[in-house]
Formats: sequence, C-alpha cells, structure tokens
Amino acid sequence: MLTVDYERLGVSRGERLLDLGCGGGRHAFQAVRLGARVVALDAQSEEVTQVRNTIGAMVDAGEVRGDDEAGVVQGNALRLPFSDGTFDRVIAAEVLEHIPDDNAAMAELSRVLRPGGTMAVTVPRFGPEAVNWALSHEYHDVPGGHVRIYRRSTLLGRLRGAGLRPLGSHHAHALHSPYWWVRCLVGPQRDNHPVVKAYHRLLVWDITSAPRITRTAEHLLNPLLGKSLVVYLEKPA
Repeated sequence: MLTVDYERLGVSRGERLLDLGCGGGRHAFQAVRLGARVVALDAQSEEVTQVRNTIGAMVDAGEVRGDDEAGVVQGNALRLPFSDGTFDRVIAAEVLEHIPDDNAAMAELSRVLRPGGTMAVTVPRFGPEAVNWALSHEYHDVPGGHVRIYRRSTLLGRLRGAGLRPLGSHHAHALHSPYWWVRCLVGPQRDNHPVVKAYHRLLVWDITSAPRITRTAEHLLNPLLGKSLVVYLEKPA
C-alpha cells in the first residue's frame, strides 16, 4: 500500500533515494523495484532487520536485480549519517508526526537532498486525525506515538523554512479513515472486536486484490476523507 506517487516524485533508475522512517519498508521496496539506489533508514532495530531480510528475499526470488543497490541503516532523523546533497529523492512517509523536534528533522532532510532534487512528505491529514484524537486519548498518547496534528499550511510553512519549495499535494487512503475511527471508538487495542476484524478484512482485500469497486470509491473519497496528506517539494538549485 503506497502513499507516495513515484511519478510525481520523479524516481528514475540509478538515482539515490532515502526512505526516512522506512518502517516495514513498503516505499523502499517499490523504489528498489524501479531501480533506484535505495537507503532505508529507521530508528528501530526490528524494522531495520525486517527490511534488510525482505530485500534479500526479493533478490533471491528474482523480483529485483542482484546488482540493484539497497542498504538499510539504523539511525536518528535528527542526525542523518550522510553528507550534504547525497540523495536525488527523499521520502518521509508518516514519520514527522512522531518527532518532537520536527524542524530539526526537516532541516536534515533538506540538507541531504541535492539541489534540484525532490522530496515527498506524508503526514496524517488534520480532519481525520483530529477525530481519532477526540475519540481516544490512547490512540496517540503512547511511547513513539503522534505528538502533533499538522494543518497543511503549518506543514508547508515549516518545510519552506527548511529551504524546500512546494510543488503540489494530494490525499490518500480514504478507506482507512473510518477504520481508525472505529478502532478509536471501541479502543485502539481491541483488534478482535467483530467490527474491527470485518473492516480489516475489507482493507486487506482491497490491498491484495485492488478490486475496481474499492479503488473507485477511494479515488472519489480521497479529497474528503483521505487519511494521509502527501506533499511534494523541490530543493531549489
């Protein structure tokens, strides 16, 4: 389930791409498939190990070429272990809302992006996220949880302050907003609640099968209910 549109980001074979806060690696895997030279970075050692193993399995299965470059690094978003202008493309998907000093993280992202390079940043959209916070304190008040809700203007203002120029934006994952509202309503930890389980099965079906009915519904609903805000930016040459 990808949040970033790689065509809008402009990813090409051989380009250097950083996936900051890679988590399970979904964006890194797609970038490797496209032939980018990928570095996936996360603060959690478990995530780093999982992504490294999955990339190895992709090579073994012939899903990607063995000579495609892909590295996985455990690191701190506030002190990235890369030189200035290392990357042609940068992705930071659903990570800035977890970082107390997000201005410092944005400055680091801008620093490691080359002049003329592009970046995609995704965060939870204000409206759907505000509903989650209103329904459940437990949803966000956990170790490593969300520390803020971004308004679009605030996010873009801070990214401009880091030296980046906005290029455009869109919303994604409308079908996921009601799922999280239900989870917050019944309790975020109640994975076995019948309604939560039924909705989860629907989302898994959508992700694995991409049926036209759910793809069309999400496309139509994204402007209203999209759970994620995705912004694309350029570092001026």
